[in-house]
Amino acid sequence: MKFTQSCRLDKTRFYVVGAGLFTGVSVALYPVSVVKTRLQVATKDAVERNVFSVAKGLLKTDGIPGLYRGFGTVITGAIPARIIFLSTLETTKVTAFRMLEPFRLSETSQAAIANGVAGMTSSLFAQSVFVPIDVVSQKLMVQGYSGHSQYSGGLDVVRKVLRTDGIRGLYRGFGLSVITYAPASAVWWASYGSSQRFIWRFLDHGAKYDEVAPSMQKIMLVQATGGIIAGATSSCITTPLDTIKTRLQVMGHENRSSIKQVAKDLINEDGWRGFYRGFGPRFFSMSAWGTSMILTYEYLKRVCSKDE
Repeated sequence: MKFTQSCRLDKTRFYVVGAGLFTGVSVALYPVSVVKTRLQVATKDAVERNVFSVAKGLLKTDGIPGLYRGFGTVITGAIPARIIFLSTLETTKVTAFRMLEPFRLSETSQAAIANGVAGMTSSLFAQSVFVPIDVVSQKLMVQGYSGHSQYSGGLDVVRKVLRTDGIRGLYRGFGLSVITYAPASAVWWASYGSSQRFIWRFLDHGAKYDEVAPSMQKIMLVQATGGIIAGATSSCITTPLDTIKTRLQVMGHENRSSIKQVAKDLINEDGWRGFYRGFGPRFFSMSAWGTSMILTYEYLKRVCSKDE
């Protein structure tokens, strides 16, 4: 089956429409991130130690707004981060496919490598914007929970972090974020690219694709299935690193710790299972976000493509 590796896009429309669509996806899935983050930072003595008790506690104390703590900060920073990510992704993917052509790899292998390289590269660039947003939003997500500080808003978090730790405080966990998200992005895009081609081959749309194109419903179903597989694979591999990163980023100045100490604390509290705290919400979030994101991404490319 032959896939078009690139298309000319109306960049202005791509980013404007994309910002709106991705904001909508973020609104729908953000509460899962809040619950996941709280589960990851819960102490051994915390009363709320499962998905339902955390969600119930937030709704009881703050109502629906409690499930959207830090959302304003995330949306403000997500737009430039998303632009950087998508721009780098498209550019790198095209370049990677071209570089792999002389090696005559199978289409599945070529897709996995090119998508993986593009996903990792775009994540590396986006982290420069995303990490400070992540630090601020996660502190807002867990404020008042398990002894964490209270804040009046995102600017209050920034002021207090800068006062105690300087600009380095906003980049706490940057190295771990890169180690977490770059491989996660690489695994996600590699899994998506290869699984999509495998599914098409399974459905026997090999050489026939160029002659009789499948229906839009079938294309979307294959893309959604690929997104679910990619999200599940990525979350299984990277959740332990994400748990450690989250704990480091929400710690106050007086409770500063090392990666090694955080890992020890998790093992002491829950054994090796501690590294997979919040796995359920993260699994659901990455699968649902991945499916929604890829359908939105592919839809964007279709509606924003320019006629040659």
